[in-house]
Amino acid sequence: MDHKTFSPQRPFAGDKVPSMTRRCAGYDYTQRRIYMITMVTEGRRRLFGQIVGDSEAPKASDCFPHILLSPLGEAVAQNWNDIPKYHPEISVLSLQMMPDHLHGILFVERKLSIPLGKVLLGFKQGCNKAYREFFPKVAYAAVSQQPTRDHGLLFQPNFNDKILWRKGELQAWMRYLEDNPRRLLVKRQHPDYFQVRHSIQAGGHTFDAIGNLFLLQHPSRLQIKCSRRLTDPEIEAQCQYALNEASQGAVLVSPSISKGEKIIMRAAYEKGYPLILLQENGLTPMSKPHGRAFEACSRGQMLILAPWQHHNEHLIIQRSQCLQLNDMAHDLSTY
Repeated sequence: MDHKTFSPQRPFAGDKVPSMTRRCAGYDYTQRRIYMITMVTEGRRRLFGQIVGDSEAPKASDCFPHILLSPLGEAVAQNWNDIPKYHPEISVLSLQMMPDHLHGILFVERKLSIPLGKVLLGFKQGCNKAYREFFPKVAYAAVSQQPTRDHGLLFQPNFNDKILWRKGELQAWMRYLEDNPRRLLVKRQHPDYFQVRHSIQAGGHTFDAIGNLFLLQHPSRLQIKCSRRLTDPEIEAQCQYALNEASQGAVLVSPSISKGEKIIMRAAYEKGYPLILLQENGLTPMSKPHGRAFEACSRGQMLILAPWQHHNEHLIIQRSQCLQLNDMAHDLSTY
């Protein structure tokens, strides 16, 4: 449904329910663009293979984490790579199979005659055919129990998409896909640090959290708060003070919004000092940190706290939210 159709009906729609499979409202999914697609197996069943390797192995090593595909996993990968045969306007840029899901990057080079969702529906139908061939009894039972169009059979209904908007985003996606097997092994080695926990009480506030909860019990916590008006020398002075405190055992607490806050938190991360990061967007049960935050969580170096509900929109944080997050950081550093 586009914006023009939806807007008159918005007052009757009720509250928006957070969803990882909601399409971008008003966007034309037939146009030329690069997309990252994620699809998950029904019930998160690990049907596509298993991750092997050593999370500490270098990339050039044969032991670097990777997936050994099952026969069904190979069939699904082949179906993905065959998309351009049926839709020559599309090229496949990448595919990362995981035990219970896949990530793929597609480049729609020319305008499609049908929306991308219809293309992916055809892909799913091909995968369902392979699933029936490899697991005929299971597939038949699944359809018999839930004979509705909402039942995905092999995959969960619908899919998650990300649209490429910014320069450098494609390279980040490619690195993310390549690193997925290693990240899964790291999470299995440190499950407590990657489990989303709800209704965590701290400093008079309630948060969703992921990371090392023991950082909340540390006796010394220091709020990092920098005005946007600070000069570079003033930021440097605050950075040196914060790093000195952290070297003495203080946990640095901040939403890391302003330039100075980001510089200080990044410097502390690079030195391996413990951090509590407050973020505006909430956490879903499947949320996981990315980039530096992932590495910090894997070492027990970071705790991420989210006071508000998750949303899928690309929203600009409001000044009132910045003030609230800084107030929370103050409360966390003093309770």
